[in-house]
Amino acid sequence: MKTLFIVRHAKSSWDDPLQSDFDRPLNERGKKDAPKMAKRLADKKFDVEVFISSPAKRAKRTAQHFMEAFDAKEKDLILNNILYEASPQAFFASVAAIDDKFETAAIFSHNPGITAFVNMLTDHMIPNMPTCAVFGVKVHTDSWKDFKDAKKEVLLFDYPKND
Repeated sequence: MKTLFIVRHAKSSWDDPLQSDFDRPLNERGKKDAPKMAKRLADKKFDVEVFISSPAKRAKRTAQHFMEAFDAKEKDLILNNILYEASPQAFFASVAAIDDKFETAAIFSHNPGITAFVNMLTDHMIPNMPTCAVFGVKVHTDSWKDFKDAKKEVLLFDYPKND
């Protein structure tokens, strides 16, 4: 059995119109939501062993907030370039590449790909993954390479305004 959490980055800033999309930081709401959602996941007693993130500033910072809640070390963060502007196929490839020594992983990325990916996993349809939303699935496999075709069960779907 494997467990995967898919997290959309927290709300980002559009204050500087000249700043590249890749370099946009979290805005004030994002700086509050990321630690809040990380704590909510940690409080559910899930363990996350590896954190895989798009290298974009807002996704990486969201992942770091989750890492803090799980007392993870910097070595537990893997930056994966294909998770920036990722298609569902890029998500599947990223998951298949996870080392099987990890039972639980979290992936941090962006819309629209993250919503499309989540909707391919189960019958639980989500019109839009809100910023800092967390979607978790239990995967009936012993190998991440078999993730795409393995049976999956929804563990949770949570987001900041779901108080």
